[in-house]
Amino acid sequence: MQQLSFLNPLSTESVVNVATVPQRSPFRYPGGKTWLVPHVRRWLVAQLSVPTEFVEPFVGGGIVSLTVAFERLVPQVTMVELDHAVAAVWHTLLGDAGDWLAERIATFELTADAVDRVLARSATTVPELAFQTILKNRVNHGGILAHGAGRIRHGENGKGLTSRWYPQTLKRRMLDIITIRERIHFVEGDGLALLGDYADRPDAVYFIDPPYTAGGKRAGRRLYTHNDLDHEALFRRVSELAGDFLMTYDNASEIRALARDYNFDTQPIAMKNTHHAAMTELLIGRCLDWIRR
Repeated sequence: MQQLSFLNPLSTESVVNVATVPQRSPFRYPGGKTWLVPHVRRWLVAQLSVPTEFVEPFVGGGIVSLTVAFERLVPQVTMVELDHAVAAVWHTLLGDAGDWLAERIATFELTADAVDRVLARSATTVPELAFQTILKNRVNHGGILAHGAGRIRHGENGKGLTSRWYPQTLKRRMLDIITIRERIHFVEGDGLALLGDYADRPDAVYFIDPPYTAGGKRAGRRLYTHNDLDHEALFRRVSELAGDFLMTYDNASEIRALARDYNFDTQPIAMKNTHHAAMTELLIGRCLDWIRR
C-alpha cells in the first residue's frame, strides 16, 4: 500500500514511496502497514520521554514492530499474535530454529507438486508449521492465510506460483531478524487480554492494528482466520491504558463514533490499496497533533 498526503485525501501528490521503507517482514500480509512506518517513527519521536517497551497486540506480519526493533526506537518490543500458524513463524524465528527455517526456504524447490505435498501433511513440529505458513503465505492469492484462499495462478509477469517466492530475500530477512531477537519478546495469545495486563504501565506504548473489519464490512472474514472482535471492548480497554497508543482502523462511521465516545483524537490518512484505489484509513490516539505539524 502507498500512503497519500493526509492534507488532501484524494491527491496523488506527495506519495510516500514504500520502497524507501526497509522490508523487514517475511510475510506478505493483507492490510500490511509498511506505508504507515514513517508516521510511527514520528509518533515515537514525539513522545515526551523515551518509552521502555513497545507493544503490538495484533502483530500479524510485524512490519511495525520489526522496524521499531531494528531501528532501536524503543529498547524492548513485545509482539502478540493469536493465530497459531502465524505465531509458529515468530516462535521459530525468535527461538532456536530460525536458522533451520531460513535454510529450508532457501533450498526448497518450489513447484506446484512440491507445494501440494508440503501443505497436504500435518505439521508435527512448530518449525514445520512455520515453513508451511510462509509457503502458503507466498503461494496464496494476496498472501491470504484464511481457510479457502486460492493459489496464485498467473502472478507477477506471468511467473505463476513462483511470482512471490524470493527464497534468498526471505532467508536474508529471517537471518536479520535472528540478529535482533534479544530485543523482541513474543507472546502467542489474545492481544485484548494482554492490554489489560499492561494497563498500569505508563512507560509502555502501544501500536494497535486489529485484523478485524468494522462498519459492517465482510473483508475480515475472507482475509483472516480470527476475524471477530468486540470493537467497543477494545476501545474501552485502550482508554484504560496508562501509556500512549496509536491505533489504525477502517475509516467507518461506527469507529468514528466510538472514538468520539472515548474522547480520542482521529485523523484520516489517505492511501491507495493494492489495486490502486483511493481510500482512507483512520488513525486514532489521545492526541495526534504531531501528525498535523
